[in-house]
Amino acid sequence: MPTPPFAPAARAVRSVEDHRTAVAELLSPLPVEWVPVDRARGRVLGEALLAGVALPPFDNSAMDGYAVRAADVAGATDDAPVILPVAADIPAGRTDVPALEPGTAHRIMTGAPLPAGADAIVQVEYTDGGDDRVRVFRASAAGTSIRRTAEDVVAGAVVLSAGTVLRAPQIGVAAAVGAATVPVRRRPTVLVLSTGSELVAPGTPLRPGQIYESNGPMLAAAVEDTGGVAELLRFVPDDVAHLHRVLDERLTAGTVDLLLTSGGISAGAYEVVKESLADRGVEFVKVAMQPGGPQGLGRVDGVGVVALPGNPVSSQVSFEVFVRPLLRVAMGHPHPERPRVTAALATALTSTPGRRQFRRGVLDAVAGTVREVGGPPSHLLAALARADCFFVVPEEVTTLAAGAPVEVWLLDD
Repeated sequence: MPTPPFAPAARAVRSVEDHRTAVAELLSPLPVEWVPVDRARGRVLGEALLAGVALPPFDNSAMDGYAVRAADVAGATDDAPVILPVAADIPAGRTDVPALEPGTAHRIMTGAPLPAGADAIVQVEYTDGGDDRVRVFRASAAGTSIRRTAEDVVAGAVVLSAGTVLRAPQIGVAAAVGAATVPVRRRPTVLVLSTGSELVAPGTPLRPGQIYESNGPMLAAAVEDTGGVAELLRFVPDDVAHLHRVLDERLTAGTVDLLLTSGGISAGAYEVVKESLADRGVEFVKVAMQPGGPQGLGRVDGVGVVALPGNPVSSQVSFEVFVRPLLRVAMGHPHPERPRVTAALATALTSTPGRRQFRRGVLDAVAGTVREVGGPPSHLLAALARADCFFVVPEEVTTLAAGAPVEVWLLDD
């Protein structure tokens, strides 16, 4: 078998911003689908959610105690308690609540409907807790310990706006207003492809020249962390015809929103992704960043393609810079970017001119400093795993002194 030629080197050098802009055009806002409210954690509302009922839906007791007329207990004191007959029990959930007659009390539990005629609740702590007759030791003004209808949410009002990320409190209020299902943006399906004949599954004995495949699981996890659905396609050999067959089968099925590849896009021989996709609508460029200089993007069979470099750190950094915001924007996320803060550099460093550096670091939020982990090489995956942030060194900067302010991207959000 003849040795393939070196792949054509990318001639264009693109800024990080220009490449982000180009990648951002690969996905449109995803359509809305309705999902059960108890399966919607982390999803983004695609439409405003209207309250089907008011909150509270009826006047109810905020305390365990006794429903009374305020005028009947106005003079109650420890020395001169008011004694009232207990005419009814009203537990939470009772639907046939009798009206309260003057000069009587109803024993009532938290959340139970307020009986007609009552205008105050006396907490049980201010009584003797009687069943047939109750001694009341403290006056309660009208309105005391009563939750009024719609004081939280008015029926028909917008309770959650489009673009809201559904966490526990949002799911709680959606359920409380009667939403069995909620309208959310569909999760993007991302086909994650790692190429390389040298790659084998973890747990398999390594032969000389082989390495365990890590980019696929790593990028699939990154897609899932972002909110997408990852389909991992592993162990595709360095064979152009084979890759064509695999992609033709998967991309024409109409189930994939984005193809994400790693590896095979540099200028060496056996750069199978570049050889396979360069004539099918994918452009390969050099981006002025480190790690992650080689990049590719385009469309194949109508599906957006982002081609990332194969070194693990380069691949993951590139995902954070380009792919994560792409997916979150498509899902309508209100905050597509990582949170960013400014911190003081713990130690001095030097940087390659003309390339934006994304260095791995650990942030000391108390001291307001960030220290580098592992240095700039793009193969130091263990160092990446120890990092909780990236910090950015601009293209024009070649040296930074200890204490210099840097932009920090927080990775734990």
